[in-house]
Amino acid sequence: MSEHSLAGRVALITGASRGLGKNIALALGGAGAELALVARDKEKLDETAAAVRAAGGTAEVFLADVSSEPQVLELERAVIARFGKVNILVNNAGINVRKPVVEFTLEEWRRVVDTNLTSVFLLCRSFVPHMKGYGYGRILNLTSMMSHVALPGRTAYAASKTGLLGFTRALALELAPDGITVVGISPGPYATEMNLPLIQNPEINQEFTSKLPVGRWGQVDEVGQLALYLCSEAAGFITGTDILMDGGWCAQ
Repeated sequence: MSEHSLAGRVALITGASRGLGKNIALALGGAGAELALVARDKEKLDETAAAVRAAGGTAEVFLADVSSEPQVLELERAVIARFGKVNILVNNAGINVRKPVVEFTLEEWRRVVDTNLTSVFLLCRSFVPHMKGYGYGRILNLTSMMSHVALPGRTAYAASKTGLLGFTRALALELAPDGITVVGISPGPYATEMNLPLIQNPEINQEFTSKLPVGRWGQVDEVGQLALYLCSEAAGFITGTDILMDGGWCAQ
């Protein structure tokens, strides 16, 4: 068996309908993990599941707003009824609102923080008990380079992602005795749907790529391959940390 094989593992992935979440699903499903795919967009989620199955993998679709406590509790019931356990939890769901802080409404602030940070608490509280007892577990939290640096107009996003990094470190210490690792992945500028407004604006696109030592946007499949490694047996000594995938942005 390959050291990167995930055969016999069950992975729950939020925000799996598009972008990084979809590519993480394809990577983990391709390595043999059975997937519980979670998002709010059923049509897009079904597309991800179909792509996983076409590649020979196993995937089930679960609709949920992961910022809602009642919906996460129902998700827990449904996923455990279907799979009986969860070995891997990928907290990828996230949103961004770009505007000056004085223009934020409280509802917008809460929506960003609840989706990016509170949802991770809710999911971990529900699924960590089902991860214990196997001597193996993986929690991947999609943080951001905004956990390390900031840009104007990103107050809510940067606050939520910096908070998620702190949550990652603390939870890793709690779960280390159970053989469950907790790691953050901090993508920088990636060519995802969330960043289309930046990519499609020539001036902003040029500003971003000029600041990247590698001179390009990241490709989503690169994150999927890192996620696969971190979920493998080979990465069992990596926990309580965060891996930047930012093309060198934060090294400057």
